[in-house]
Amino acid sequence: MQHFFKQTYDSRFFFASSLTFTSIILLSSPDLEAMPSFSRQTGEACNVCHTQSFGPNLTPFGRDFKLGGYTMGGGKGIAAKLPALSGMVMGSFTNTAKDQNPADLNSAYNAGYNKNNNFSFDQASLFYAGRVYGKVGAFSQLTYDGSSNRLAMDNTDIRFADRLDLDDTALPFDLDFTYGISLNNNPTVQDLWNTTPAWGFPYNSSAVQPGVGASALIDGGLSSQVGGATAYTMINNLLYLEAGAYGSFGSNTQNAFGIAGPDRLSLSGPAPYWRVALQQDWKGHYFALGHYGMSADVAPGRDTSMGTDHYTDVAVDATYQYMANPKHIFEVKTTYIYEDQNLSASRQAAGDPAMGKTDLNTYKLNLAYTFDQTYGITFAYNKINGSHSATTDPDGNIIGYNTQPNSQFYTAELVYVPFGKDSSYLYLMNLRTSLQYIGYSQANGVATDAQNNNTFMVNGWLAF
Repeated sequence: MQHFFKQTYDSRFFFASSLTFTSIILLSSPDLEAMPSFSRQTGEACNVCHTQSFGPNLTPFGRDFKLGGYTMGGGKGIAAKLPALSGMVMGSFTNTAKDQNPADLNSAYNAGYNKNNNFSFDQASLFYAGRVYGKVGAFSQLTYDGSSNRLAMDNTDIRFADRLDLDDTALPFDLDFTYGISLNNNPTVQDLWNTTPAWGFPYNSSAVQPGVGASALIDGGLSSQVGGATAYTMINNLLYLEAGAYGSFGSNTQNAFGIAGPDRLSLSGPAPYWRVALQQDWKGHYFALGHYGMSADVAPGRDTSMGTDHYTDVAVDATYQYMANPKHIFEVKTTYIYEDQNLSASRQAAGDPAMGKTDLNTYKLNLAYTFDQTYGITFAYNKINGSHSATTDPDGNIIGYNTQPNSQFYTAELVYVPFGKDSSYLYLMNLRTSLQYIGYSQANGVATDAQNNNTFMVNGWLAF
C-alpha cells in the first residue's frame, strides 16, 4: 500500500511538474493564442468574451453569446469547420499554514496525498462547446477528477435560443426579445453573471485545500445530481426573466454519468428555480442587479423513510464592470444568499426530537482589476453564518446545538494569462496561471487557530 501511495504521489508530482514546464515553454512563445471551440466558431479571440482572456468571467459580449445559445457564428477557414470539441487540464501546488489532519482530508489523504505541500493533478476535461444544429447549442463537460480517480459528467447546459424583433409593429414602443430554453444539470450553471454560485470566484481550487463545511443548497449542493429545464427571455437587452424546475436523476442515470455516491441527495418532487435581473451599459460602465432563488424538498442520502428536509434559498446579486478601456478593466461583484432550512428528516435520522428551523447566510464580494486582459489581481471576501448546528456523540446522536457554521475568510489572487488576444495568430490553446492566498479569521464556527487553514496555492490551467 505504501508503494501504491508513492506511485500515486510521484505521478501527481510528474503531472504538476510537466504542467509547469509546459507553461514555461508557452510563456516563451508570445504568438500562441487560445482558440478552443467557441473562438473557432465565432472567429473572435478569447478576450472578446472573457475579461482576463481566459476563465469563466464574462464580458457583455460573452454574456450575449451565452444568452444566444452558444450558436453565434463568424469563424472562417478550417478552424471554423472543426468539431466543437475542446479540452483542458488543471494542476496545482498547495501549502497550508499547518499540516492538515488526515481525517479532514478524507479521500484526498487516503489517495496518497501528504498532510501538506501537495502537487495535485486536479482534473482533466473534454468539452462539447458550441452550436449543435441551427438554433441549438451546448456547453457540456466530461471530467476526470484526479483526487477521486473518477470520470463523471460535469457542468452541462444545452440551449435553444431565438430572437423576436417587434420594432416594426404598431406598438408605440420597440420590443426586442431574446428567448430560449436551457436544459442543465446544476442550478445557476446557465446563468449569465459571475455572481451566481456555478461560475463565481474563485474559478479553480484543489481537493487538498481546507474548506468550510456549510454552504447553501443552491451553492453547489445539487451540482450534477439533478436535471432541470428553465425558460428565459431578455427584453430590450434590459430585463432578464427565467423560471423552471429541477428533479433528481435516478440511480441508474447517476451510475451511468459517474455521479453516484452515498453522499448524494435526492429531490422529492420538482424544485422550482427562478431568476430576474436588470442590466444597463452606459458607455462602458456596465451595471446589473438581480435576484435568484430555489425551493426544494430534499431526501438526505436519497432515503425518504424519515421524510424530507426543506430548503428555501433566496438571493440578491449585483455586478459592475468598467469596460470602456480594455487596457484597464475594473469589476465589483457581490451576492447574498439567505437559506431557510427545515431539517426534520436529518434530525429524525439522527435521533433528534427537535424540529425547529435553522438558517444560513452567505455573503460574497470580490473586487478585480485586469491590465491589458493579461495581468489580473482579485480580492474576495466571504462570510457564512447561521443558526447553531447540531453536535453529535460518537454514535451519531445529537447531543446539543453548541456550534454555529460560521466562517469568514478572504482570497487574494494574482493571474497571468499570456494568450487569447486578437494580436496572436496560432489557434491552439490558452493558459491561465495564478498565485492564490486564502486567509481565515473563522472556520466552521471556530475562530481560535482558524489561521491554521490559511492556504497558498499555485495553479496552472491549460485549455486547447
